[in-house]
Parts: sequence; C-alpha cells; structure tokens
Amino acid sequence: MAENYNGMALGVFEMDNLVACYVALDAASKAANVKIQSVERNRLKSGACVKIRGSVSDVNAAMEVAIETGKPLGKLVSHTVIASPTADTEIAAKMTISK
Repeated sequence: MAENYNGMALGVFEMDNLVACYVALDAASKAANVKIQSVERNRLKSGACVKIRGSVSDVNAAMEVAIETGKPLGKLVSHTVIASPTADTEIAAKMTISK
C-alpha cells in the first residue's frame, strides 16, 4: 500500500453484512472528499470493517452518511472517528489490511 495517510483523520465502521458495507461506503464516498483505505472482510462472519481517510470534517460527514445509509440494510456493529491518529495507531491500522 503506497498511499500516505499521515495527517488525515481515520473513520472506521463495521457492519454485519458485506452488502450493507459497500452501499454505505459508496454513499460516504459520494457525500464527502474521503479516500477509501480498506474494506476488511470478517472471515468468521459475513460483515466487514471499513476505513476511510480525509479531513476531520469530511470524515465526520462521510461517516454520518454511511451509518444512515447502511442501517436499513444491516446492523451497525461499531464506528468511530480518530481525528489525529498517532504513529502507533497508523501502524496498527495498516497491520490489519489484507489479513
């Protein structure tokens, strides 16, 4: 992964089904200027964890739209926005990608 996300906010949401994740992610990426960092499928269940990056305001706006769009299609397991991830958090966020 060559993308450098240093200085960008991190938005993470997890839903209980993959279809809901993709629909929510599509709506989020159309609602604000965010980059998709990853979609990590939960191999034990049918859901996924989605990571998006951008400015704090863009990530907050995108997360709000993602959550509202995904709710009718699946259960929201968890979500958060980290405005300024530490270097250690950045390392941990990259570790889970493609696992």
